[in-house]
Amino acid sequence: MYIVERRELLRRGLHVMNSVSKMLSDSEDYLLENSALKVLCLKGVRSYTVHPLNQERHTLGEYHNLFPQLKEYPGRFFQYTRMEHSTFVYILDLIQPEIVTKFTNFVKQPIEPEEKLVITLRYLATGSSFKSLSFSFRVGASTVSRIVKETVNVLWNVLQPLHMQHPSKEIFAQTSKEFSHLWNFPNCMGCIDGNHVRISCPPHSGTMFSNYKKFYSIVLLGVCDAKYRFHVIDVGGFGKQSDGATFASCDFYHMIKNNQVDIPDDACLPGTNFTTPLVFLADEAFPLSVSVLTPHNVENLNDEKMVFNKRHARKSIECTFGIMFSK
Repeated sequence: MYIVERRELLRRGLHVMNSVSKMLSDSEDYLLENSALKVLCLKGVRSYTVHPLNQERHTLGEYHNLFPQLKEYPGRFFQYTRMEHSTFVYILDLIQPEIVTKFTNFVKQPIEPEEKLVITLRYLATGSSFKSLSFSFRVGASTVSRIVKETVNVLWNVLQPLHMQHPSKEIFAQTSKEFSHLWNFPNCMGCIDGNHVRISCPPHSGTMFSNYKKFYSIVLLGVCDAKYRFHVIDVGGFGKQSDGATFASCDFYHMIKNNQVDIPDDACLPGTNFTTPLVFLADEAFPLSVSVLTPHNVENLNDEKMVFNKRHARKSIECTFGIMFSK
């Protein structure tokens, strides 16, 4: 009985489909008269390839109007892009071959590499939504999304080998000299700390990204030198984790633990024959180890321990994060 009913339903369905197909082929007027069929057939069909607002990008877009004027005012240019004009030109020259779009019969007005970089910098500097930037620059929101993702990947792939090289024994030795000279702290290879980056709560994540500051975040763990430059970063730690737990779960910690980091040999303290290992400086949230040096506990401090805590150069990583977030 069930099989017979199912066959009858299939037969009726095929009959209806054939009837509709015949009506569409015999008379186009039927399509215009039947609103239901019109919606089904025309759903998703756009009346134009580029929105009329975006067609005026070259005359009313932010890049073609405001940005050329900003180049004449260095202060305003820095506020807009968060960098000097010379730095902007330097970055553009490096990444331009990777983000250029060629003229084709499908892409008649490609977005220039400079405009792509400006859109990306505005997104990174302001945190504006793709929709908001699409109205400002007179481009589609999906285009802004594609531009930002493409340009950010190119920025990392091109600039990382030049300005954040894989730490080597020579780099650590040079950093130790800089800390000794600038911060009066010898045998220091860098400072470690973590910072919370605000995000929207990912779906089905529970409290994994909820931090003690009462917002959702991922942790950016960084190692900097004495001149406020990052040498190592680790992105993606859960917001609920402490800095110590984030460090213990990152790849850099396991590389140190397994002796995969090219750390220089022990060196003598200035004016003595006493050798000590080179260390990374961190705050109390990190575990004390042979490679990580933390301040003394604030309870029951004597004069020597107080002096050591004051000379603890971990403030350099706090300044590094401050400089980055101010941009």
